[in-house]
Amino acid sequence: MQAFGYRQPLPITHPDSIIAFQAPTPVPGPHDLLVRVAAVSVNPVDVKQRANAAPPTDQPRILGFDASGIVEATGPEVTLFRPGDAVFYAGSIARPGSNAELQVVDERIVGPKPASLSHAEAAAMPLTAITAWELLFDRLGVARDRSATGTLLVVGGAGGVGSILIQIARQLTGLTIVATASRPETQAWCRELGAHHVVDHRGGLEDAVKAANVGPIELVAGLTATDQHWPAICALVAPQGKVGLIDDPKAIDPTLLKRKSASLHWEFMFARSLWGTADMIEQHRLLTEVARLTDQGTLRTTLTEPIGVLGVETLKRAHALVESGTMRGKAVLTVG
Repeated sequence: MQAFGYRQPLPITHPDSIIAFQAPTPVPGPHDLLVRVAAVSVNPVDVKQRANAAPPTDQPRILGFDASGIVEATGPEVTLFRPGDAVFYAGSIARPGSNAELQVVDERIVGPKPASLSHAEAAAMPLTAITAWELLFDRLGVARDRSATGTLLVVGGAGGVGSILIQIARQLTGLTIVATASRPETQAWCRELGAHHVVDHRGGLEDAVKAANVGPIELVAGLTATDQHWPAICALVAPQGKVGLIDDPKAIDPTLLKRKSASLHWEFMFARSLWGTADMIEQHRLLTEVARLTDQGTLRTTLTEPIGVLGVETLKRAHALVESGTMRGKAVLTVG
């Protein structure tokens, strides 16, 4: 089968940063689905893997996580899906990626594709929806009902995770949402998705949030540039508040939270599949609920950049766009 990936970490401008190659057709294991991929999206983790992580063998590594497609075959212990089902998922960081014609994926981290969406629209959602959902409800401990009040600061509201986190928090909780965005178009996007307040962090996050006069910030979702924003986050979070992070800060001092008895929580959506946790199936349930909420109109796709058909040049363009740090929503490519 045709696949797209890399042999060694290289800048996206290098001719061999992404290559096309032939890979063996994967064989599903006991809990696996064999999926014919119809569409994929590109996330910051795709870019980080390509730029920093050498393939574990001398063979090229297939890139990609988010996917939407059709089940072609199932492993002997599969009970949730059957051939012909339309599915969407974010895959596992420990297995070959989705930038290929076919992929195997554990059924316990797969959801039924929202029937109201195209494959391209659906492919924009899984990784960011899982991340946002787990961050809000599992890590920060927010109740999934209107009784969940207080203020949530979303640092990086217009990106992939921010775009779905704003929707989930607005539609499923009673939280007041303050999002950060720096350009008129990204600020408008955050408001469109449901943010009550949008602030421009370029002049300083702490001053921008205080100027908005939104009251205590009980919850912070730090989605990007945490190294840059950490002192402001620690200054803004309320006593006994909670901070959740998803990026990879190199030099933050967690003791800045100590005097407030504020807590720090990490969200890594691959943790369940990487470690084979007993509750892996929670991601299937989560994506099933996201699909239901999407089909009833509560949530919407965050596809904003349809790049074209998956190929070396289109995939490079999507990676460069994500690397630029100016993304609004998600970049998606169709397959075949």
